[in-house]
Amino acid sequence: MKHKILGPIGLIFAAAVLYVFAAPSYRQGEPSLAGRKAQDFDMQITGASHLSDLRGKVVILDFWASWCPPCLEEAASLNRLQQDISSRGGVVVAISEDEDESAYNKFLKDNNIIFPTYRDPTKKIKESYGTVMIPETYLIDRNGRLARKIVGAQDWQSPEVMRSIDVLLTQK
Repeated sequence: MKHKILGPIGLIFAAAVLYVFAAPSYRQGEPSLAGRKAQDFDMQITGASHLSDLRGKVVILDFWASWCPPCLEEAASLNRLQQDISSRGGVVVAISEDEDESAYNKFLKDNNIIFPTYRDPTKKIKESYGTVMIPETYLIDRNGRLARKIVGAQDWQSPEVMRSIDVLLTQK
């Protein structure tokens, strides 16, 4: 009798756990991060040696790697996003965890990446943000505060994502 009851309870528990992790609200953002100051870090991109140098811009901070299929999947969409937001005070900044510099450079060239990227083979920047999966992206407002965390590859032109970015771009 005990096994007949525990079996269905175990299945219900497993289904509940899977639902929580698969739910769009889990994958699409963590409101608990909203308002926290974005972790500053050193980097070398055109026009900035620290993330804080970009204050005044909306930053789409994307963590990725050349060997990551979902990262490849969203590369063209991030390029389009950069084109769409650059004139409105936004910038996509991508931090690669690639250890192999030639693979990193090949990815940039093969995918015609137009947004600023920085290679951090130590993964210290990724770790400072608590990032465990890639791609993982943080939307940062003009004041350097986290607005949203998005896990997984995205269509960066989707209405839902663009609404979140547009809200940040229209704030002063």
